[in-house]
Amino acid sequence: MGDNERNREIEGIKKEYPYGISYGEIAEEYQHTVADPILLVMDGNRLRELHRRAKKDSVLKFITMRDAAGYNAYRRSLCLMMLKAIHNVLGDSRDYRVVIHFVVSDGLYCTMTGGPELTPEFLGQVKEYMERLARQAVPIEKRAIPTTEALELFHSHGMYDKEKLFRYRRVSRTNVYSMAGFEDYYYGYMVKDTSYLRWFDLKPYQDGFVLCLPTRTSPDQIPAFAPEEKLFQVQKASLDWGDSLDIRMVADLNDRVVEGSVKELILTQEAYHEKQIAQIAETIASHPEKKFVMIAGPSSSGKTTFSHRLSTQLSVYGLKPHPIAVDDYFVNRERTPLDENGNYNFECLEAIDAEKFNDDMNRLLSGERVELPTFNFKIGKREYKGKYKQLGPNDILVIEGIHGLNDKLSYSLPRESKFKIYISALTQLNVDEHNRIPTTDGRLLRRIVRDARTRGTSAKNTIAMWPSVRRGEEDHIFPHQESADVMFNSALIYELAVLKIYAEPLLFGVGRDTPEYMEAKPIPADQIPNNSLVREFIGGSCFDV
Repeated sequence: MGDNERNREIEGIKKEYPYGISYGEIAEEYQHTVADPILLVMDGNRLRELHRRAKKDSVLKFITMRDAAGYNAYRRSLCLMMLKAIHNVLGDSRDYRVVIHFVVSDGLYCTMTGGPELTPEFLGQVKEYMERLARQAVPIEKRAIPTTEALELFHSHGMYDKEKLFRYRRVSRTNVYSMAGFEDYYYGYMVKDTSYLRWFDLKPYQDGFVLCLPTRTSPDQIPAFAPEEKLFQVQKASLDWGDSLDIRMVADLNDRVVEGSVKELILTQEAYHEKQIAQIAETIASHPEKKFVMIAGPSSSGKTTFSHRLSTQLSVYGLKPHPIAVDDYFVNRERTPLDENGNYNFECLEAIDAEKFNDDMNRLLSGERVELPTFNFKIGKREYKGKYKQLGPNDILVIEGIHGLNDKLSYSLPRESKFKIYISALTQLNVDEHNRIPTTDGRLLRRIVRDARTRGTSAKNTIAMWPSVRRGEEDHIFPHQESADVMFNSALIYELAVLKIYAEPLLFGVGRDTPEYMEAKPIPADQIPNNSLVREFIGGSCFDV
């Protein structure tokens, strides 16, 4: 093979290509073999944008929107196109500010200040301009500039959050993306041009609007707009809380750390959590018919610590809380259903002996003395070790488990006896005005740190099993979250700076770059109270978690 050619293996097919051919050109040749548009390429174990040039022998895999990396690239690129459209509809105005916040109904909730009213007519103009850009196949270009130059650039564009954040940036150069002269910065790869961005919508919602996206499973369709009102209000309250502290972006947190006022911030945040937990306890105590507090939430939400702190607050009102783990009602291992890969599916409802759970809970409700099981995970069987419970007038059961909000678990318990709580770590902090921190990323960092500390699990293995964990959440938790009586956001506004200390070396251990949103100076862990939810993950909790 000559110096001007390279042999590339693509999905098992070997073929020679001219030296320096782009991934986009290769993708175009094979697009007919892939059902969905190819957005990126995996070259060996490296993700590549289509404009990049292929340089060496390797194996290629095409990435579409059905892949997480492709979906994220589509979402980032669509945000850039939306911001470009708003910029052009408004002309040369620098008085407006668009902030991209969090997910609502498979889309992104955005707000705009300083601009026109967010009427359907205005959003219609923006959408029409976005559609025009998509038809024109405008290239999304990328260039690397000195970080000092990037600071000046973002200031000139009125992107002051980026300017402030990049003052803490330690690397000397910065990649800037542009679309027909509109420039911005994004933490991750982008699609080649706007022709890939054909599926979207804009919906006015609450005080802002939602940029609606397709889903990974149906990449060429926009699902019906169905916002979850309770979840939105909790997320909105978290934004308002950040505003009250003057901490809206990572750079604001950096400032607090650098100026030495982080201890006050930690105490304020913890007091805010304690106040919320106390209010939940007061609500429960005001309804004496409530005997079963059902707590559920996705992985690494801090359910165990929350249960302990809630129990403490319930005791203040004269109640006697008793913890019950739904996991103790697992069926014996040989009866556990298998998933599509032939592995035990511990997350489906059928892995729980719901009939026995309901029988025990109803007997407790009627005043009987009941021996409760303990599941032995080593041998995969339920055991009885003399753990008896009997409910008196002031006794209340605090039940934690993945299916706690699903009435199929507690099908025979009277609805009036149950109080449902949904808990999740809904990250309220943005990297900057256009780069959000997904709540799943925050929870994954928590889990990486906890798994390494308590189970000796490498970050690589935790990351590898995360998609399976997420599927379980999508199937068994999220569909029931709106049925909760209350929702609790366990995210701490300062926690990313704490988790960085523990997560950074673990991520380096698998050859991954530290996420750039973790630019804040680390917060010493000895300043974190021992009853904090973050202690469940970094260690040192006063609870047995």
